[in-house]
Amino acid sequence: MIEVNKLSKSFTREVKDNVCKKKKLRTKKEDFLAVNNVSFKVDKGQIIGILGPNGAGKTTLLRMLGGILTPSSGHIQINQYDYQTDKNAAKKEIGYLSGNTKLYNRLSPRELLTTFGSLYDMSKEDIKNSIENIIKIMDMSDFIDNRIENLSTGQTQRTSIARCLIHNPSIYIFDEPTLGLDVLSSKSIIDFMKSEKEKGKTVIYSTHYMEEAEILCDKIYMMHKGEFIEEGTCEELKDKYNTNSLRDIFIKLVSERGDLNEI
Repeated sequence: MIEVNKLSKSFTREVKDNVCKKKKLRTKKEDFLAVNNVSFKVDKGQIIGILGPNGAGKTTLLRMLGGILTPSSGHIQINQYDYQTDKNAAKKEIGYLSGNTKLYNRLSPRELLTTFGSLYDMSKEDIKNSIENIIKIMDMSDFIDNRIENLSTGQTQRTSIARCLIHNPSIYIFDEPTLGLDVLSSKSIIDFMKSEKEKGKTVIYSTHYMEEAEILCDKIYMMHKGEFIEEGTCEELKDKYNTNSLRDIFIKLVSERGDLNEI
């Protein structure tokens, strides 16, 4: 279970000042909210989709849920653990996949998984058994002992996800897990998320592939400029807006805000 209450994250950025002095543009610093007062709850055995274009705040939100970023304000609880008081215990409940995960190219997937298993204080026997199980789940037998630098894009992404499985977490947080993959590689990752749901695991993932979310998610949160602008099941949203397209719903909502040229 994940419970998020009034979560926000602000950053400072430099922007160009409109005032020109001595033919040089001045810059000034300003604070902006990448995530603004977001609240939601995810129950066990659900797949939740965070939908939105680049810059919507999806990655910042998931990094806070994964314990990578510290919120500016708000509260996160992972199962029975509060992030403010039991952050290390909470992070052990999570398998987190970032959108730009870098792997050790000179290692094989087996060596990589062994290394991460030891970081979770797993015994050698538990690591070995977990790796054998992961090989079956992710169909990695053909490349488990090849160097990562020699793997295809799809094989590398499966290795990245396998790294999240090694300690058998109850919650997965994936940032754009199918981005840039071919149809077959995407299907294998989608099938994996479905199978983990059937085991009672929870999956939160971000994507801008609306059609993918339609077939996969139990509930959808549409995100724009750091805020949730709509939420519901796929069927609820389509009924509410009298359309069969999540993409059309998102465009309508953004257009009503006058922000259509910004996506």
